[in-house]
Amino acid sequence: MNVTRAMGAAMRRIHVGNALSAFGLGFTVPYLYVYVAQVRGLGAMTAGLVLAVFAVAALIVLPFAGRAIVRRGPLPVLLAALVTAALGALSLGLAGSAWSVLLAASALGAGQAVMQPALATMIVDCSSADTRSRAFAMQFFLQNLGLGIGGLIGGHLVDTTRVSSFTLLFAIEAAMFLLLVAVMATVRMPHSPRLEDAPASAKGSWKRLLGNRAMVQLCVLGFVLFFACYGQFESGLSAYGVEAAGISTSTLGTALAANTLMIVVAQFAVLRFVERARRTRVIALVGLIWAVAWVAAGYAGLGHGSQEMATAAFVSTYALFGLGEAMLSPTVAPLVADLAPEGLAGQYNSAFALVKQLALAVGPAVGGPLGASLHAPYIVTFVLFSLGITYLALRLGRQLTAVQDQPWSVRASRVVSRGGAAAETVGAEA
Repeated sequence: MNVTRAMGAAMRRIHVGNALSAFGLGFTVPYLYVYVAQVRGLGAMTAGLVLAVFAVAALIVLPFAGRAIVRRGPLPVLLAALVTAALGALSLGLAGSAWSVLLAASALGAGQAVMQPALATMIVDCSSADTRSRAFAMQFFLQNLGLGIGGLIGGHLVDTTRVSSFTLLFAIEAAMFLLLVAVMATVRMPHSPRLEDAPASAKGSWKRLLGNRAMVQLCVLGFVLFFACYGQFESGLSAYGVEAAGISTSTLGTALAANTLMIVVAQFAVLRFVERARRTRVIALVGLIWAVAWVAAGYAGLGHGSQEMATAAFVSTYALFGLGEAMLSPTVAPLVADLAPEGLAGQYNSAFALVKQLALAVGPAVGGPLGASLHAPYIVTFVLFSLGITYLALRLGRQLTAVQDQPWSVRASRVVSRGGAAAETVGAEA
């Protein structure tokens, strides 16, 4: 089925929304710790609590967000999340006490967390099986571009000696969310199944989801993916780089830039391959790529090469992670959508977002101390986790139907069979 003109117009606004939200977050996320601990003078403990509050707020609201998306549709839920996030961002820029900072952070964290499954469900509703992988690839591309540009501009605006510069930063973030409200309010969503439209067997919601063996296995796989990659970027891996490899803070910035650049360059280059391969084999290949990335990190910190070689190996680690991320973005999210029963895409997207938040909460707590002090065990642990991704992906492949694991081949075979039938008919008529 071709995407209608109305669905295409809605999708363009959704992509604009993704870029705007990422741009706004890019302004503040890299500087949040410095703002709370140093600029507001609230100390490292409060700054750490603020980062923890983001994760806790997400874990609290996501189980309810999925139900709300299913009952009300993703657009009203997204608009409510954006207004909440805007209020949280503005309050954070004005907050001067520990309690006000924590309350503002909880509002921003809750709103930000709910945006993810709401936008993902809107992409599902506005795409077909033929276009879904490309739509999620575009989402990921724009998110990284927005985060990168926002962080770059924000870095030139902030001044740690002036609270007002950070207030401006949070005000710009709030303005981005409110601008996104205006943009998304114009979206005309196609009718999509809701809970009341779904068959009775689909209304068990969480119980039905937990009974879906393939979805449970995908959630376990997702936890390992996010734990072994995103959960280490700014915690364990950066601590390991500084302590074991002697990496400077400027090199850490270069490594993160290499990660973003790889995603931007590789995203659409790998898409043709990803769309035609089995999804679980793509994920399995990502596990192998990330295992190589961790070996490169091991060389950077544990090898006996020059500092230049160690720096090159460390930057390569982040670039290889970016290659894997570019392969995952058009693979995992469409698979979640294809596993969801009719009318429950919002529930499944929220469940997967919840798994991601759990991994992002646990990852730094485990990886940070390990990467800072136990260098060899840290590398060995995450090489094994990466190989575990490969194993879990291949195991998941045995639970999926052909349509779920390789939808392109099924569509292609249908086209061929129709063409063959047509040729036979023409031959008979001749």
